[in-house]
Amino acid sequence: MTSIVIFDSGVGGLSVFEQVAASLPKADYVLVCDNLEFPYGDKSEQCLNQRVLNVMQRIVAQFKPDLAVVACNTASTIVLPLLRESFHIPIVGVVPAVKPASERSLSREFGLLATPATVARSYTQNLLNQFASDCTVMKVGSSRLVEIAETKLYGGTVDMQALEAELRPFLQNPNCDVLVLACTHFPLLNKEISSIFEDNNHAIELIDSGSSIARRVVQLLHHQKMPNVTISSHAQFAKAVFTAPVDGQLAFIRTLQEYGLEYAGSLND
Repeated sequence: MTSIVIFDSGVGGLSVFEQVAASLPKADYVLVCDNLEFPYGDKSEQCLNQRVLNVMQRIVAQFKPDLAVVACNTASTIVLPLLRESFHIPIVGVVPAVKPASERSLSREFGLLATPATVARSYTQNLLNQFASDCTVMKVGSSRLVEIAETKLYGGTVDMQALEAELRPFLQNPNCDVLVLACTHFPLLNKEISSIFEDNNHAIELIDSGSSIARRVVQLLHHQKMPNVTISSHAQFAKAVFTAPVDGQLAFIRTLQEYGLEYAGSLND
C-alpha cells in the first residue's frame, strides 16, 4: 500500500490532507504536526532547516513513506532543497497559488494573504514577478489568522470580528476579485472568510494550493508506478501524530476523527 506523509507545524496540513486523500483514497496517510515548535513563521532559516530536517528524519525512520508533503508555505520556501538532498523519496512543497490567481482575476487586482514570513520572502516576490507582473497584488501578512484557525480546530469559537479585521485591506478594495490563501491554515476558515465577504457584498474567489498539491502527488506516484494509486474519495487508512501530546484535547481529537484521522499519539524520538 502506498504511504504518504503530510507534514506541517500545526493543523494546516489538514487542508492539504483533505485534498490529497480525495484524489488518492487507496493510500495510507500519516499527518504529522510539529506542534512542539509551532509556529514556524517566527523562526530563523537556520533554525527551520535544522528542525524540519530532524523531524523528517524521525518521520522517515518511523513510517517509511513513499512520498512526503511539506504542507507549510514557510518551510517550503526554505527547507525543500535540503530535504530533497537528504532523502530518496519524492518531497512535495507548497507554492502560493499566484499563477492561477493571475489567470482568474478579471480586474487584474488580487490579494495574497499569507504569514508575515511568507509575504516577506524573496521567493514569494519572485513568483509574483514571474506570474503576476501585469497585476496589482495586495500582500497582507497575518499571524492572527493562524491562531484563529488553530482555535477553531481545537474546538473554540471563531472570533469573526478579529477575522474581519485581518481581511479589512481586501474588503476596502472593491477591485480585488481573487484572494490567494497562501498558508495551509487559512483554507480551514474558508466558510468564515466567505461569509465575511458576502456580508460586505464583496464578490471574491478564494484560491489555495490544495488541489495543485494533490495533482502533483498523483503525478509523482503514477510516474513511479506505485500500486493502488486510483482516483476516488476518502482515505483508506489515516492517522495523526504530534511532536507534543494532545491527549487532553478531546474536541481536537473529535475534529481529527471528522476528517477521517485516528489520533496516534506522539512521533518517536
